[in-house]
Parts: sequence; structure tokens; C-alpha cells
Amino acid sequence: MFKKNLSRRKLIKNSLGLSLAGWLGGTSTWLLKPKWSHAAGPIKIGIATDITGAIAFAGNPNWQTAQLVAEQINESGGILGRPVELILEDTASDPGVAVGNVRRLIQQGNVDVVIGGITSAMREAIKNPIVKRGKTLYLYPQLYEGQECTKHLYCTGPTPFQQISELIPFLIKKGNRRFAMPSANYLWPQLLNKWTRNSIEENGGEVVLEEYFPLDQMEYSATIGKIKKEKVDHVFNTIIPPGLSGFTKQLYESGFQSNGGSQSCVYWDENTPFYVAPEELEGAYSCLDFFHNVNDAYGQKLLKDYSAKWKDTQYQFTAGSAATGMYRAIRLYEQAVITTNGDLKREAVSSALEKVSLADGPGGGYNVVPGTGHISMNMYIAQAQKGKWNILSETKSVPPNECA
Repeated sequence: MFKKNLSRRKLIKNSLGLSLAGWLGGTSTWLLKPKWSHAAGPIKIGIATDITGAIAFAGNPNWQTAQLVAEQINESGGILGRPVELILEDTASDPGVAVGNVRRLIQQGNVDVVIGGITSAMREAIKNPIVKRGKTLYLYPQLYEGQECTKHLYCTGPTPFQQISELIPFLIKKGNRRFAMPSANYLWPQLLNKWTRNSIEENGGEVVLEEYFPLDQMEYSATIGKIKKEKVDHVFNTIIPPGLSGFTKQLYESGFQSNGGSQSCVYWDENTPFYVAPEELEGAYSCLDFFHNVNDAYGQKLLKDYSAKWKDTQYQFTAGSAATGMYRAIRLYEQAVITTNGDLKREAVSSALEKVSLADGPGGGYNVVPGTGHISMNMYIAQAQKGKWNILSETKSVPPNECA
């Protein structure tokens, strides 16, 4: 009963936020109409993300980012003179619920493209209704485990190569040799850990523990006991909410960090305090395409625009939550439609996406690597220190190393 009431309260709160932001809607479908019209009608972008559920901390900055970019495009005259209209569906952190809602985007909303999905389980659930049955272009904005090579599906977040090839050698040079990999039991950790193990071993380290848990597991004392017994130097963490808070709390209380141990998680960013206490986060490492401390004028302007638009929001514009991937996806789609001279057919836009390169974006310029469905981008290693992510390393134009 408590969980149902909690979900109801979240739904009411987040629905109110959408209404106040100008969206029209009901239970799961929300419409953001442009303030002006065109004889040919608007270009319809479908947003599928978690307004409610365990991953809502990531989904909400996604719809806020989409709204910001759509309004910027419309204020600049639209795409070739046509305004952008957003249609939003709540995927509710539940792939079963999401499938029906995403079908509504295509069958009733008649969207020209769908952008969204946070977890890999969500992407796997909704990609066929979008790409195969729905015959619609799909852009997936989140960092993920790789190996997604579906035609007409483009990934605009970091791949394992972009994160792990940078982070693991860095950690080993810092003196970390013995690694533990506690993980949520689904596709992203399973495949990411293969990359991670290979990189650890190639760079002279050793994986002494690799375990998988249900997403909602909260008790980890046995695993943390093994971490201490095996004298682990570094915990490479791929547990996700809701179970993550239990692990980080128990790891911290075990004295692991105070005794010299460190941890990393490649989706942790400025929104991480939603589910990890500040003292548990202190000293942790992450590797992403953008942090708030990145010295990039365009990215800093984007942060200011986002903060001005969403003055009272608790959801920040971050990379681990896929907000940067959402931003890239909309801007890439905009440029592709310009290249097609307004042809919105999926085949035409897909062909145009292969050639898109943008000089500016959060964290720097980026481009689609032809034939891969993935993006080359700058990558940054950062460490959580006193409530901020301080940049320790930057690598320019890291290729995705996928689907070539």
C-alpha cells in the first residue's frame, strides 16, 4: 500500500510540474504545442522517458531538456520555418507500461521521431514498437553497454569504449589493482563488466569479485564482507536505484573508504545526491561526456539557460541522466532535417544523420560516425569532492568503437 501511495504522490507532483511548464495532458500523454503555426504543420518529436518510477531522477531532466531545446529552436524560427511540437509519454521505469505508451506516440501522436529510454531494459522493450512495427526513427540518449546496431536507431550517449578505455587505465595508474564489481542483474552491467574486466586485466589489475543482484535488493553485508576480506582496492559499481542506496550506505559504514578504498560508477553525476548521501559519494570517480565543471563556453551557456528556464527544479542538466544525450539527439535531428530540405521520411533523415557534425554541444563538439549509429565525443574523468565533480582528465573526440 505504501508503494502505491508513494507512486501516486509522485505522479501528482510531476504532473503538476508539467502543467506549470505549459504541457497539456492527462495520465501519461503530454503535449507541448508551439506558440506559432505553419501551413505544413509542426514537426512532431516524441519523448519517451521516466516521469515517474525508480529512474524518475533521470527522466525528468530529459523532458526538461527537450522542452528547453524545442523552445530555443522555435524561437529561432523552427526547422526550415516549421515549429517543433513535443509529445511526451511517461515510461514510468516499467518496460511493460512503456510499450503501450510508446505505441501511442506513433499510432495516435504520429510523431516523426522518438527520443528516449533510460535503462537498457527500457530500450530493448520499446525499440521494436518504434523501429520495426512503428517504422519510426529512434534516438536513444543514454550511456549504455554497446552492441546496439539496429538500423534507424541512433545512440547519442557514451559507449563502453568511450568510458572504460579512459577510466580503468587511469584508476590503475592511481594504484588500484584489486577490483570488485557489484552489479544489478540486467543487460547494461552484464555487458559493461565484460569490457571492464578485459581492461582491468590488460592493464595489470585483477577482478576478485563479480556479483549480480536484483534491482531492488537492499542488503549487501555478505558482499561487503567479501570486499573487505579480499582486500579490494576499488569497487566498480553498476548497481542502480532502488537497490543502490543500500549498497553505498553499507559500504561506507563498513569503513571501506576511510581505510583507503575507492569506488567508481560511470553514470554518477550532479544528480547522484538523489540516491547517494554526500559522505558516501565523496572521493568517487566517474567518466562522462560532460560535468558542470567542464571548461567549455557552450556547455556553460547551456547550463545557465537550463537554470534560467527551470529556476526551482531539483533535476539538474547532467550527462549520467542522459540530458546531454537528449540535447544532442534533438540538435542532430534538427540538422539532419535541414540536410534533407524538410523531408521527414525515416530513410531520408537516417541517411542525413550519417553526415551530421556539430562544433558545439555540452562538453564540446560531436559527430555521428558513419555506418555505426553512434557518436564521437569528448570524454572526462572526474572525482566527487565536497559536493562537486572536479575534472581530472579530458580526452578529445573519443570514437564509439561500436557497429563498425
